[in-house]
Amino acid sequence: MELLVLWDIDHTLISTRGMGRELSALAFAETTGIAMREQATVEGITEPVIFRETAALHGIATNRGDFQRFAAALAQAHRDHSPQLRERGHALPGAAAALDRMAAEPGIRQSVVSGNTRAVAGIKLEVFGLDTHIDWAAGAYGDDAEVRSALVSLALARAGGVSPVPAERAVVIGDTPADVEAARANRVPVIAVASGRSSVPQLHAAGAERVLPDLRDTGLLLRLLHRRGD
Repeated sequence: MELLVLWDIDHTLISTRGMGRELSALAFAETTGIAMREQATVEGITEPVIFRETAALHGIATNRGDFQRFAAALAQAHRDHSPQLRERGHALPGAAAALDRMAAEPGIRQSVVSGNTRAVAGIKLEVFGLDTHIDWAAGAYGDDAEVRSALVSLALARAGGVSPVPAERAVVIGDTPADVEAARANRVPVIAVASGRSSVPQLHAAGAERVLPDLRDTGLLLRLLHRRGD
């Protein structure tokens, strides 16, 4: 039975080096007519929650329709500014090699669980050449649900088709305590990567048994995948 790998995107596979916030500000202003003075916490949070809480910081109450307009504007901003995103951001060390190595390994299927919307997730990975091995239909995204644990559950269901992929046949790879907690809520093994703002001790404290400093050691990553997928 194949092993399903569910990747987080931001600070796990890529860094936008501030472009993400700038593009969110453009989309926020287009949607609300108000300049974004501050942004709600984004680490491990889904896009609809970030938008709603950011709007609340500006005294604005929003609904689902507002978010859908914001999501469309955000996707367009990423399309329009893809060259700048490519210039300023980068794939994190080892990310491309890890994706390639897993794609070459029999029995591994790769998808995404991300707080980004589906459109933005696709643009981000395409910009940095990391999209070719991803089974997008098997993933779950910020426009699917607000709670990250629900995204993991949805990805298992989508990837399984008739019946969900068993939790023990999946692995979540992410960089935040929220990634770890979402995996654990679904009893899915997790490999945490301290390539974002969370330290190795913080990721262990969140419940991650396996924590890597980055994705450079693809051999070790593959061994951990097989060990967690047994």
